[in-house]
Amino acid sequence: MEFLAGLFVAKPLNILVPAFLLFAAAFVTYRKAQGRGKSILPLLIAGASWALYAGWEWLVQLKTPEADIRVDLLLIWPIVGVLTLWALYRTWR
Repeated sequence: MEFLAGLFVAKPLNILVPAFLLFAAAFVTYRKAQGRGKSILPLLIAGASWALYAGWEWLVQLKTPEADIRVDLLLIWPIVGVLTLWALYRTWR
């Protein structure tokens, strides 16, 4: 958990990296699976959740940069994590 906090808390640009990777995976999946019925929607949803999290983190840093107790992350991290795992499972099963 300490690793995730050091990697993502107060660093919106770091949070955009997984969003970009998920959008890139959606693009590659779309290009490779044309006509085979593979859905890229789960990857797009997971990528959008990471992008929204980056926007939220940017707003928190803009409004309250001194915030040291982040209870909102107790809700955000599990949601983003579950959506990411779900998207990867649904896409490559």
